[in-house]
Amino acid sequence: MHIIIDESDPRPIYRQVADEIRRLIANGALAEGEALPSVRQVAIDLGVNLNTVAGAYRELQAEGLVTIRHGSGAVVASRTTSTRDDGELRKPLQSALTALVLAGVPRAEIVSLVRRELRALKNSSR
Repeated sequence: MHIIIDESDPRPIYRQVADEIRRLIANGALAEGEALPSVRQVAIDLGVNLNTVAGAYRELQAEGLVTIRHGSGAVVASRTTSTRDDGELRKPLQSALTALVLAGVPRAEIVSLVRRELRALKNSSR
């Protein structure tokens, strides 16, 4: 599992870890049922505190993306068992689109940007 942490990113490190794991799940690099590395191993690999990685894993568990079994570790959950509803899933997209509109980005450019990002997500799984 390849996670990149950007020290200049304003997001907390635990959020960067969680976002990177989300990206890996979304693009298929982490498949359903696949075990995630231990919290300890990820913390060592990234040079961060154990609690930072544990917080990222807990966030992913709360979202239904991973299942954590004490003693067995974390595994990627089934996509069909997600407990998040459609409205909840749309909130981050609505926020991002609102930010783009408020920044004055033209609608056609927003659509183009979304298409590019979807292609990039699809292509990064290969």
